[in-house]
Amino acid sequence: MVNWSEVLEPIAAWFRSLGVPEPIVQWGHPLMMAIVIFILGSYVAWAGWRGKLLEETDKDGAMKNRIAHRQLAPLLFLFLAGGYTGGVLSLVMQHKPLFESPHFWTGSLVLVLLLINGGISLSGFGGDKKILRAVHAYLGSVAIAILFVHAVLGFNLGISL
Repeated sequence: MVNWSEVLEPIAAWFRSLGVPEPIVQWGHPLMMAIVIFILGSYVAWAGWRGKLLEETDKDGAMKNRIAHRQLAPLLFLFLAGGYTGGVLSLVMQHKPLFESPHFWTGSLVLVLLLINGGISLSGFGGDKKILRAVHAYLGSVAIAILFVHAVLGFNLGISL
């Protein structure tokens, strides 16, 4: 089995050598990710649902929200994946175990769910099938809900370090 802490230690050591203050190492990831989750994540979910729910009553509004969702959802995934990497490196920098925290596992689960959701979207919803559009909407909502739980778990992890 690969010891990921050992594999990542040279990178973490390089970051440690920069002399980043301990509060930044401990709280930088949570602060930046809170912004991504609560602001960008909430907006992406809101725009996606507005695009879906306004379909019948306000075609222009629905289209504007769908465009915003389509443009920002990939950025949300990119920021979450980058933040995931930063969080893992932060734990290695602090000599903490990687796989013992529920925070690690909820973050991993969210990235998998969003990858699946991105695949559904990139497939054109299987030829614009209503069921796949519904799965996409609910799966995305579950991912956002897990991210909120993830944030609470992360805060608890942060105060325990």
